[in-house]
Amino acid sequence: MNAPISSFTPSVLAESAVARVSLAAPCARLSLRARGDLAPLNAALGLTLPTRIGQRAQSGESQALCLGPDEWMLQAPETLAAGMQAACDEVYGTLPHSLVDVSGREVTFEINGPRAVDLLTLGMPRNPDSIAVGEGRRINFDGVTVLLWRDGETAFRMDVWHSFAPHLLHLLETGVAELASEAA
Repeated sequence: MNAPISSFTPSVLAESAVARVSLAAPCARLSLRARGDLAPLNAALGLTLPTRIGQRAQSGESQALCLGPDEWMLQAPETLAAGMQAACDEVYGTLPHSLVDVSGREVTFEINGPRAVDLLTLGMPRNPDSIAVGEGRRINFDGVTVLLWRDGETAFRMDVWHSFAPHLLHLLETGVAELASEAA
């Protein structure tokens, strides 16, 4: 691969009849850390932050994934990021928290198809089917920490730091080719 992943426009990166890996459009990613009564943040964000690790919440185009007892990843269209940050800034006096824009550090691979779960098993020490549809996890994928969002039975999103994206893309491309050869 000659160009860095971040320079690619949203597109299909690897595809066969059994699985497809695409580069998703950029989005806003906000890392949130907070403790205590979350009601002011819930009101500011317009969604109820989930409290169980792996649980997701959504309101309109904004999503929150609970990563730990006091940690969430928020995703939304880039156009909503400034408003989300401003709304959270307004409640800082009553609920101190940390909200950091980490949008520039990651890309998202969309992984789907009838054998998407099998493709993910190539790099995961856990069974992807243990993640319920509508949930997500911070996981280790071939030695790299990623966020895996399960959007459907055969539809996933994987958030990967830019520096690891070429390595993981190579693994996923190889896996798509191997799964396609098994199906032939």
